Amino acid sequence: MADLHNKGNVNKGENEQIQTSAVNFNCPSCGPGTNPLQTPYPGYPCINYKYYPTYMYVPEYAYPEALRLIVESVGGEREDELFYNYMLNIAPSDQKEIVASIRDDEIKHNKMLRELYWQLTGQEITTVQNGAFQPPPSYCNGITKALFGELAAVERYRKILFGLKFLPYRNMITEIYTDELKHGSKWNYLFAVNCS
Repeated sequence: MADLHNKGNVNKGENEQIQTSAVNFNCPSCGPGTNPLQTPYPGYPCINYKYYPTYMYVPEYAYPEALRLIVESVGGEREDELFYNYMLNIAPSDQKEIVASIRDDEIKHNKMLRELYWQLTGQEITTVQNGAFQPPPSYCNGITKALFGELAAVERYRKILFGLKFLPYRNMITEIYTDELKHGSKWNYLFAVNCS
């Protein structure tokens, strides 16, 4: 009799746990009380979380944001080209090779992102040219701008990665964001040499 009583409490506890942990803020197809132990992993395709929202890590939810961020990344292409040419022109001769290597990587990233977007959507990215390029007031200001730009790009590419399931596409984004980390270290070096 005691075993039956305890068994009843265990089931009751499990039901209460499922109901209390089944908070669905972002899944319109799921309601309260949804079993969080779905296949292929908990919270898929409906997000049930207790401590921290996890929907942004599920590719189905992150995909639209990933496409938007790819377009955003390519959007400043002309301004980036002018910026890197400006930095290359004013860089000391012994530092031109470093700036040129960063510029070449950025050109490669632009092509990779355009290719990736075309493969995902079947459409080309059309970019609108913004206003006139404003060069930074000094070489050090340009280095600082570039450094923080690289750090912001890492966060942007991380979000793009969340929206992709196909491994070759994920590998492309991994190559891009690891290049951005490498660029951050190079700009940091140039800042230490020129601006400290």
